[in-house]
Amino acid sequence: MNEQLRPLTIIYNRNSGFHAARRDELYEEILTQLSTHGFEIQVLELHSNSDFDRLMQDVLDRHLNGPDVGVVVAAGGDGTLNAVGAKLLHTDIPLGLLPLGTFNYVARALNIPLDLLEATKVIISGRPQAIHVAKLNNQIYLNNASLGLYPLFIKRREAYNQRFGRFTFNAYASALDVMIRDRKALKLTLEVDGKRYPLNTPLVFFGNNQLQLQEMRLRVADCAAAGRVAGVAVANTDKRTLFKLLFQLIQGKLEQASQVYNFCADQVQVHAAKKNIKVAIDGEIVELQTPLKITVEKNALNIMVPYAAPSL
Repeated sequence: MNEQLRPLTIIYNRNSGFHAARRDELYEEILTQLSTHGFEIQVLELHSNSDFDRLMQDVLDRHLNGPDVGVVVAAGGDGTLNAVGAKLLHTDIPLGLLPLGTFNYVARALNIPLDLLEATKVIISGRPQAIHVAKLNNQIYLNNASLGLYPLFIKRREAYNQRFGRFTFNAYASALDVMIRDRKALKLTLEVDGKRYPLNTPLVFFGNNQLQLQEMRLRVADCAAAGRVAGVAVANTDKRTLFKLLFQLIQGKLEQASQVYNFCADQVQVHAAKKNIKVAIDGEIVELQTPLKITVEKNALNIMVPYAAPSL
């Protein structure tokens, strides 16, 4: 009797930063590895015309209506992982990662290799680990969400990437560009576990990825690891001070700045005079209705990790 094949769906983002010289050969090796280990493979490609909700509903039907839930694989950057992961919350379907992005913070935080063949081995022989998932209104973020200068920075970075290619240097260059041209302050009220704080700020940053926060040397990394809302707000500053803050961030000394405030809470709300506000969520810009409500759902998403992987 033939062994029952396990369903495996690869959701691939064609716009991810994948520049392998032998891409076609590498994909063939990945598919061969998976098929020889008992997976029945389906590959779905995301593009601008994709009906993502319908696509993911078909994926869920495939994986939930059989004897084995199998694995759903996100092949792309953290934005792709965010979109696919949001549809798998509170299901038994584990999410596998083929990291194709620029920073790949989620994969790195969970010790998932950035080498794609090694990452494929984790999908095959790793174990599912439940991670905490932060939510901003009805949007999840696995790395970070922010408002103020950061959404402008993301937009400018993408313009740099399209013009010059995807390089880490573009992140710093676009940040400088934004601060030179677009320094703006938001008039907000932060409600942190019920206590209100009025604030004029160019930037509010929420982090959920412990590794990313540790690399920024922010104390709220422990807060995120505990499954709470971890945030940083910058007080309204002039352009010169913002430049100084940028270089303190690069040097890992942001918390030494007197204009930076940290908070750790079970729930945060952001009130603004505007009905809608632009927010950057895991590298994607969305417009959300205020007030913004930020919470964390503990152990909400299962991701395939190597054995003895750390928590996120």
